[in-house]
Amino acid sequence: MSAPHRFDRGHTDDLMSFLAASPSPYHAVANTAERLEKAGFRQVAETDAWDAETSAGSATGSGGKYVLRGGAIVAWYVPEGAAPHTPFRIVGAHTDSPNLRVKPEPDLGGHGWRQVAVEIYGGPLLNSWLDRDLGLAGRLTLRDGTSRLVNIDRPLLRVPQLAIHLDRAVNTDGLKLDKQRHLQPIWGMSDDVREGDLIAFLEQESGLASGEVTGWDLMVHSIEPPAYLGRDRELVAGPRMDNLLSVHAAAAALASVATSSAAGDGALPYIPVLAAFDHEENGSQSDTGADGPLLGSVLERSVFARGGSYEDRARAFAGTVCLSSDTGHAVHPNYAERHDPTHHPRVNGGPILKVNVNNRYATDGSGRAVWAAACDRAGVPFQNFVSNNSMPCGTTIGPITAARHGIKTVDIGVAILSMHSARELCGADDPHLLANALVAFLEG
Repeated sequence: MSAPHRFDRGHTDDLMSFLAASPSPYHAVANTAERLEKAGFRQVAETDAWDAETSAGSATGSGGKYVLRGGAIVAWYVPEGAAPHTPFRIVGAHTDSPNLRVKPEPDLGGHGWRQVAVEIYGGPLLNSWLDRDLGLAGRLTLRDGTSRLVNIDRPLLRVPQLAIHLDRAVNTDGLKLDKQRHLQPIWGMSDDVREGDLIAFLEQESGLASGEVTGWDLMVHSIEPPAYLGRDRELVAGPRMDNLLSVHAAAAALASVATSSAAGDGALPYIPVLAAFDHEENGSQSDTGADGPLLGSVLERSVFARGGSYEDRARAFAGTVCLSSDTGHAVHPNYAERHDPTHHPRVNGGPILKVNVNNRYATDGSGRAVWAAACDRAGVPFQNFVSNNSMPCGTTIGPITAARHGIKTVDIGVAILSMHSARELCGADDPHLLANALVAFLEG
């Protein structure tokens, strides 16, 4: 059923548009849902009773559906004739990125400057947010309990760095930033900073009445658009590749597989799933994080809605495989000694398989075989990644997913540079190579 390299550089062009349009997790899931809708998927409410038609889309129990919860989305496609115990093939990813987020009392200032009070989210490279034109985006919650997305995608904020004349040793001793004192952005001038200024501004920008906003989840973003880079445009620079690159690839793969199945191009032995979670960057412990109940609840309800029993649920989970897709580290030419000496993933070398024997990644030998088979069917090369033994290894949603749901999980992704920077760097071919491999994996 797979067609090698069904995605090409056009996929990378589309990724760049997706990154630019998704300055927050809430925008990312809204844009993902819109793309899935075009492939025939329909939203189902968690508060509704689910049956075969509700959870899949037709009287026969086939079709594509998705659930939205905050900054997370879970989407699945039930192929024609799928039994209640049919296993799932899941691609897991996350929608959040390290950044600066607005505090509950956002209005701040002094010495004639108007500022916005921010808190550090996740583990950003703090220096990458300095002297950069910044916008503001996120979710506004209104007095009636509804929410509205907001995106001020123009130069609004800036975190100015101290001039070298006032910090003569910065280039020899290194930049030292205090998270509380040195990272509060400026957004104007005023000797009279008043409570409610920022929210009143956002209400006006959003066409809302004064006092209509009672809650907010707001974050700062770089307004510089993604761009091709290099002599031959073989690189892409842009924001939030960790991990919207994987969200975008997974959504494209799921839509492709569902469209092919609906057209009768072949029977699917698995139920393909996209699970894009929020809050990975700070531990995944939330109702929309991978350590929460969202994925398990959706999968179980899908089984039961198709007439399945707990035994069917156990059988389905036992045969399920999840690919935890997240970015990893490409070998850095200026710091090659920080990498494992025999594992040097390169950009445009294909996606990476992540391994850590202490289970910071969930990959084992049998999982590697599943991934290798998918790449082989797609005609996609892949690379191996392990951390230098002297360096602490990061982690992903992979081990969390494996432990929480008892399903085989494999950690994979795309190698990038400048991870956790306000602007990251990847190879221009790797996004579509990843998407092709995900198609082969979801098709089984």
